[in-house]
Amino acid sequence: MPIPWRSSADAFAKTLGRHGMEADAVRDVTAAWAAFGEFLQIDVDGIEPPQDDGDGFIAEWGRWSWNDDQPALSFRRRLAVTGAGELGDPDCQPEYWAVELLLVFAEDPAWADLDSLGHQNTGFDFTAIGAARTAALGDARRFMASYPQLVAMWRAEPLRSELNLEQVA
Repeated sequence: MPIPWRSSADAFAKTLGRHGMEADAVRDVTAAWAAFGEFLQIDVDGIEPPQDDGDGFIAEWGRWSWNDDQPALSFRRRLAVTGAGELGDPDCQPEYWAVELLLVFAEDPAWADLDSLGHQNTGFDFTAIGAARTAALGDARRFMASYPQLVAMWRAEPLRSELNLEQVA
């Protein structure tokens, strides 16, 4: 049964809970990734169809000013919410919202050169829910595992975490 898009962060938090974690106290990146994969299989109501890129995911890493330039890893599900403009407007565009789990890490020599990586994300994937999405998630994980810095980060314990639902561009 689909969940309303506005409840998507709550659904992810519940999924994290089933994996033994609180959204603001994630300490195991592998378990968080498993929960993210499970969350990505939940149908969401009120979004554009798959052929219109209504539901996608991305993993991102780096240092960002909004977390004091600390090393971070982010798992994000982007939703294109329908009906955001005037009803009946043929030029109506969806609003984009993201459910993001942000994991922030302490400095470590193993990822000191995190900024030197050529790619800062996996790229968005809009594969439909089901076996194909599971395969796409596996591809994203293998891509991240090709970077020694991310492998080291994956094995580390985050200092803090946060889960948000926010409107994005």
